[in-house]
Amino acid sequence: MRPQTAAALHEGVLIPAHPLALTEDGKLDESRQRALSRYYLAAGAGGLAVGVHTTQFGIRDAGLLEPVLTLAAEEVKRHDRTTVLVAGVESAQEADLARGLGYDLAMVIPRGLDATALHERVAEVGEVMPVFGFYLQPDVGGAYLGPDFWARLAELPSLSAIKIAPFSRYFTQDVVRAVCESSRADEIALYTGNDDNILLDLMTPFEFAGRTKRIVGALIGQAAVWTRPTVALVELAKRGPVSAELLLTAAQLTDANAALFDAANRFAGSVPGLHEILRRQGLLANLTMLDPDEQLSAGQLAEIDRVTAAYPALQDDDFVASHLEEWLGPNPSSHNETEYR
Repeated sequence: MRPQTAAALHEGVLIPAHPLALTEDGKLDESRQRALSRYYLAAGAGGLAVGVHTTQFGIRDAGLLEPVLTLAAEEVKRHDRTTVLVAGVESAQEADLARGLGYDLAMVIPRGLDATALHERVAEVGEVMPVFGFYLQPDVGGAYLGPDFWARLAELPSLSAIKIAPFSRYFTQDVVRAVCESSRADEIALYTGNDDNILLDLMTPFEFAGRTKRIVGALIGQAAVWTRPTVALVELAKRGPVSAELLLTAAQLTDANAALFDAANRFAGSVPGLHEILRRQGLLANLTMLDPDEQLSAGQLAEIDRVTAAYPALQDDDFVASHLEEWLGPNPSSHNETEYR
């Protein structure tokens, strides 16, 4: 990993989980796929995670993994800022592809793997490039991974970071404790993937084995929408001070996420919920998914309407509207974060 990228990773950044833009007939919509990357980078995100759950795991069967990874990498190269590029992979071969495209870390997709198989897969991928560990919540394909698993995984020299996303306080602490008790505690950056607890994860110090460890950043699907204010909130939660106002905002963000991620239906509509916000903003043209059965759940649209009306401060519609034409264009001029502000 490049030194400046490693420094950014350990300092902690917001990394949106990148969605997939499709045309009505299910083909890759290149202009809107690029526009999404441009939006996240312009909004101040410190990285992109591509090929993960929010991108839809079915991109592999659809033959879209390489083009989707390529488009994001090209946009990052155009952007004048250090950006942590994370590729979701299911094999060492996919990791080799990602490394060749300029990705910094591989996130091994744990779906369908038990603890033993997942450890072996991470070790294999780690022979190719640094690894971003992933605790995926069971409702979307993950499995319980106890503290013994994380203790063993933490000792792999290729493990550079962990996305903690079991949507459980107990399981989250399992990971932090295992890392604190390992010999590599200072070499592993912890990131929240708990979209139901984003800001509180970042505000909480953990102490195990006489060592204090913080969750320094967020790699989350929620940041695929309303990215600009989320960047500011993440920085505020990391640097403090903790206040009643920030705690209130944390609860509001969790409420908004419940609607977008379809918590009432065990997250069945989580990706379509994000797509609905991006469609309303004009970044996506439709709600087309690779799996036609993946749709907004009954009642989810009303919940999305409710939270968008209730929490305008969490949104960035004006920012998107003012730059949308540029992002949808063939090759926008390079901007840094300060210029976009």
